[in-house]
Amino acid sequence: MDFAPSDRVAALRDRIRSFIADHVLPVEREAMAQLDEQVAPGVAYPPLLVELRERAKAEGLWNLFLPGDDRGPGLAHWEYGLLCEEMGRSPVAPMAFNCSAPDTGNMEILAEYGTPEQQDRWLTPLLERHSRSCFSMTEPATAGSDPTGLAARADLDGDEWVINGHKWFTSGYNGADVAIAMVVTDPDAAPHKRASMILVPIDTPGLTGVRPVPVMGHAAGPGHWELLYEDVRVPADNLLGGRGDGFAIAQARLGPGRIHHCMRAIGSAERAFELMCRRANDREAFGGPLADKQFVQDFVATSRIEIDSARLMVLHAAWKMDTEGKRAARQEISMIKVMAAQMHQAVCDRAMQVHGALGMSDDTPLALMWREGRWLRIADGPDEVHKVSIARRELSRFA
Repeated sequence: MDFAPSDRVAALRDRIRSFIADHVLPVEREAMAQLDEQVAPGVAYPPLLVELRERAKAEGLWNLFLPGDDRGPGLAHWEYGLLCEEMGRSPVAPMAFNCSAPDTGNMEILAEYGTPEQQDRWLTPLLERHSRSCFSMTEPATAGSDPTGLAARADLDGDEWVINGHKWFTSGYNGADVAIAMVVTDPDAAPHKRASMILVPIDTPGLTGVRPVPVMGHAAGPGHWELLYEDVRVPADNLLGGRGDGFAIAQARLGPGRIHHCMRAIGSAERAFELMCRRANDREAFGGPLADKQFVQDFVATSRIEIDSARLMVLHAAWKMDTEGKRAARQEISMIKVMAAQMHQAVCDRAMQVHGALGMSDDTPLALMWREGRWLRIADGPDEVHKVSIARRELSRFA
């Protein structure tokens, strides 16, 4: 395993780093405010984000996540991971490069499983224009950690699917054009063959956005929405992939997505680490700089160890997925999902502690980074579910 980037990847990383420093970080706070205030039905991105996206597209820093060279740059997953780490330094950056969740995962499965007609209608706008999508799976009445219990239904009535169900945490609904809904189409089938994915245009009659679910006090922007599907009718051709293939497609979507999340978490942790070290050097208390205090030195050393350890584990998981496939890398992907999320929380928490009361305020990005990072311990599978899977695979080796 050699994780030294090629000249091409190194150049892309430098360009992304410079783009974020020169164009994203100076307007980060304004862009976040515009996302909260101006995203609305029919408005996927506010003007400042559109300007950043146009600039990034013109500079060739666009759709870098796609592994195929027909639509993307053809990077290996571990190579894109190095770029994704840079994007993780700001919550705005992935949007600027058209590499933000849930659109990346949705575009990947549309590219892999979509029909030519589906790709023309929904994938092309997502790849080429300022369009967004959302992913609608989680339900308030069933356990999101066990999607075999999904209750939302789609029944075939002639040449239409009729969808009924109650969803929430449909991330990115506000301002999106289409939802990919995971619903039960074959209730009597085996547990992992019951569900399918269906493309639902947001303006379809019967699809209602009930509310943005407040997440740690935040309920604006694209949001995590509660939705009602009440006799929502879409053409039978809106089925994504095969009938009953919802779980298989979801797993195909989650493998690369977890790599992306973990590498962005590492980039965010690096930024928190940098802020912590600068604060420790600059802030004086009890007769000297915080950097001279042993507790702070422990924070710095422990954080450096944890960040670098997580990076190597994530790159190894991505490398294994590139060389042996997603299924062969399941154990490594589960392990990084737990490790990177918990590492990010710990580093951000230490950085906030070194900043004192300032770290609890929104005058630095640390509180926002901590809140968004806390979500990662639930999204794409809770830590505990991944630990169960890790343990079972390990125990089976010695059974």
